Parts: sequence; structure tokens; C-alpha cells
Amino acid sequence: MTNTDDQPTAELTILRLLAGTVLDANQNITFQIFDILRDLIVSVRLRPGQRLSEKEIAAALCASKTPVREAMIRLDEIKLVRIVPQSGTYVTKISVSRYRTACFIRLQLELGAVRGAALTPDPHQSIAVLDGILSQTAKAIAQEDDAAFYALDDAFHRQLFIMAGFEDAWSTARRTQFDVNRVRHIRRMQRIIAGPAQLADHQAIVDAIRAQDGARAEDALRAHIGDLDRQISALVRDDKMRGFIALEDPI
Repeated sequence: MTNTDDQPTAELTILRLLAGTVLDANQNITFQIFDILRDLIVSVRLRPGQRLSEKEIAAALCASKTPVREAMIRLDEIKLVRIVPQSGTYVTKISVSRYRTACFIRLQLELGAVRGAALTPDPHQSIAVLDGILSQTAKAIAQEDDAAFYALDDAFHRQLFIMAGFEDAWSTARRTQFDVNRVRHIRRMQRIIAGPAQLADHQAIVDAIRAQDGARAEDALRAHIGDLDRQISALVRDDKMRGFIALEDPI
């Protein structure tokens, strides 16, 4: 079950979010801070539009302001924050245009991956991994464990790339999916999860791979991901996404 700290309607302070976080002095401090803040933004624990204070972050992590500032610049480059001169640094809202682009990239890469998985000469050992993920997913749905469901969904799609021999492409795809994952987290927090339907979609993909039918596997994946324009329309109309979506990118 989701606890109250997960709710995107409650803006949590940096001090509370970073409590107990300890940086490794033997590793690059800037990279560590970047990774921490990126994960907090993508998981929507730092919510869209929230102002970030370099001073508070540095104090919470017992770090100097320089690596915090450098981490903020890196986050600005990937459009997870926006640095506004004489105003401050803010978590960006979810961009409809970036969301659309990310969905397109995901679809094209995964179509290749699922076909490659289906055409693997002997996919049966790897299919056992997919079957295991499906079994765990069914358990997560029954237990209403949304966090586990989200992690297993990621594991399922990553396994498709592994089976096709393109695990590096999965890593490439994930670097474009920040806004898609923020939407997924918000829906998880609001308990807008069609778990049984997604599980059925995943089963259809596995069945096609088991039959080594590449065309059927592609069709099953297309049905799972859905029509892009319909997704965008639903995203913009969703009242629960209000306040988190930027219809136009800032200049």
C-alpha cells in the first residue's frame, strides 16, 4: 500500500527527503548528488514546480554548495529542473512534447527488442525469467503493492532487450523516459493502475515470444503501449495530472 509520504499533493521538504542520506567521500560528490536529486524528481517525491534551495540541499547532505550547483546544472541540461536567474531553481513540470517524444522512442526501440526476443534461436530459458516476472506481478497486484508492480513492469521490459541482445539500448531508452516515468509514478500514487489489464498484455507478449512469432509479438506490444495520440489526449484531460503538466515548454 502507498503511504502518505508518496502522495504528490504533499510537498515534502528537502531536509525530510534527504534525512539519513550519506554521501560516499570516495566517490564523485557531484555525481552522487545528481543521482539522488534525479531519482527524487523522477519518483515525484520532489514534485513538479517545487523550488529547490542549493543551501538546504548542501546542508542536508553535509556538502559544499559547489557540487550541489554543478548537479543542478546537469539536471537543468536534461530538463528536470529549470534554473531561473534572480529567482531560483525549480523542478520542471512534465512536458507534453517531451512525453510524446519519449513514448515514440520507447515504442520504436521496444518493437525491435520484442521481435528480436521472439526470433531468438532458443528463447525458452529466458522465457522462464519472463514467466517468473509475471508470477511476481500477479502477486504484487493481489497484495496491492504498487511499488513492486512498478519495479516488475520495468524488469519485464528490460528483459525483452536482454533477450534480443540489446541491453545497452534499454539504458539508452531509459535516459529519454524521465517524464514518462514521472507520469507513471503520479498515477501509481493516485492509484490509477490497471494492473490486471497490464498483466494480461504482458502475458500476450510472452505467449507470442514463446511461439517465436515476431509479428504477433510486435502486435501485442503495440496493443500494450497503445495509440500515442490517444495517450497524449488522455494525459492532458486527466484532472489528477492538473498542476503537474506543462502544455508548452518554457522559452
